[in-house]
Parts: sequence; structure tokens; C-alpha cells
Amino acid sequence: MQCKPKQDERAEDNLVRQGYVCSRPTCRRERQLRGKQRLIEESLFPGYLFIRMPHDANWAPLRSTRGVSRVVAFGGRPLAVSHALITHLQLRAQTHVIPAYRPGDEVTILDEGFEGVESIFVAMDGNERVVLLIHLMNQQQQITLPITRIAGR
Repeated sequence: MQCKPKQDERAEDNLVRQGYVCSRPTCRRERQLRGKQRLIEESLFPGYLFIRMPHDANWAPLRSTRGVSRVVAFGGRPLAVSHALITHLQLRAQTHVIPAYRPGDEVTILDEGFEGVESIFVAMDGNERVVLLIHLMNQQQQITLPITRIAGR
């Protein structure tokens, strides 16, 4: 299901009240709120949630549910996603905390090849990789690493 902007929880609550089985994988992310770093829970796929329904079910009532924008479909047929994939996404999301780094933050590399090297956070490269600036051989170089291989100072 595609939800209306910032209404993932509302759509999920309304669908569950109607008796549907929903899944909205979430992840823990560090965010700066009111000047302090806080760990918050947010949708892994903002604006989307998964719903379990038989292939021959009537999907029309879902569109009028508060918070729901539309049923994701191709060729007029709702897109099916395997239960195993949804379970895998939920388990993976629960084991990761995505730290909040800002450009210019100093971080330390934990990766074996550059372990202990101090670097500067430049940007995110997708959801799980970071671009860093390191000083190597009297030059600044950009490298890309998994976010799990760095730590803030």
C-alpha cells in the first residue's frame, strides 16, 4: 500500500481496525530532536506498508481507508511480495541502528584496512553506505564504506 505523506502509522492503525494483517517494517535511527540526539523508530519504507490479502480478495475498500493513498499495482493487479521477504526485512531492520551524521562530523574508521584512521563524514551513499574524507599520502581522498564500519568521536 502507498500511504498519504507522513500517514504510515495512521493507515496501519485504520487497516488493522478493519481486520487486515499489516506489516510496516521499522528501523531505529538517531535523530537530533530539540538539540539532543534521540533514538527514534521510523518506517523503513516511508509512505508504504504491506498488507496480507488473498489474491482474489476485493481491494476496492482499501482505497477509502484514512491514510491510504493507493494500492501499488502493475497492470491493474496488486503487486505481491513474499511473506519471507517481509519477515527478512523486519528482522534486518530491528538489528540496525542508523546513526545521524552530518557533513563535517569527525568519525573513526573501524574497517580493518583503515582501522583507527580519523576521517570526516561527507555524505550518505544510499541507506547503508557513507562517503568519508581521509588524509592519505599527503592528500585528501574520498572513500565509501558501510555505515557499520565507522564510529562517531
